[in-house]
Amino acid sequence: MKDGIHPEYRDVVFQDIGADFSFITRSTINARDTIKWTDGKEYPLVKIEVSSKSHPFYTGKQMILDTAGRVDKFRKKYGM
Repeated sequence: MKDGIHPEYRDVVFQDIGADFSFITRSTINARDTIKWTDGKEYPLVKIEVSSKSHPFYTGKQMILDTAGRVDKFRKKYGM
């Protein structure tokens, strides 16, 4: 492999801001913030909005949308 062309592969903390859930994994993503992890070391921090802790597929709390009236609303709105 050529030197200097590959991004740095390191441990990074991803924090789900909605569910107050964090996990550490390896990544090449650039991060502006840092956080002190439970092992006492400081790691780059990436804030995310959805993780397995907050996604409806994993939590089982899926929202049921009203799809029956959407076509009628569209036709009424545009006079069809």
